[in-house]
Amino acid sequence: MRFETKQLPVNQDYAAPDGSEIRLLLEVSRGGVCHCTLASGRTSRAVAHRTVDEVWYFLQGRGQVWRSLGDHEREVDVCPGTCLTVPVGTHFQVRNTGSEPLFFIIATMPPWPGPAEAVAVEAHWAVS
Repeated sequence: MRFETKQLPVNQDYAAPDGSEIRLLLEVSRGGVCHCTLASGRTSRAVAHRTVDEVWYFLQGRGQVWRSLGDHEREVDVCPGTCLTVPVGTHFQVRNTGSEPLFFIIATMPPWPGPAEAVAVEAHWAVS
């Protein structure tokens, strides 16, 4: 067991498969956390995850998240304080409807395995 501490990186570590900016935080054997940014006026690409579940917590900005799994589909407004789940296999897309960046924390269980985890799916909204 080791203890880790990390500050939020100034620069993104990589672009997520959906097009958002990812800044890696920390992970343990059963999960990880990152900070995600979607710029004002942007809409992510629609994707689904092969093996991970996620919990998202919104810190700044305003937007919408679309999720679809089987016959269950939902579009929700998000703002600071909103928390939502993205179960494995869910088709999802995010759009920033505000004038500032959309910032949110993502907890991934198990830890993010890499870019092959996300697969493109049919878009709900046009990508911008």
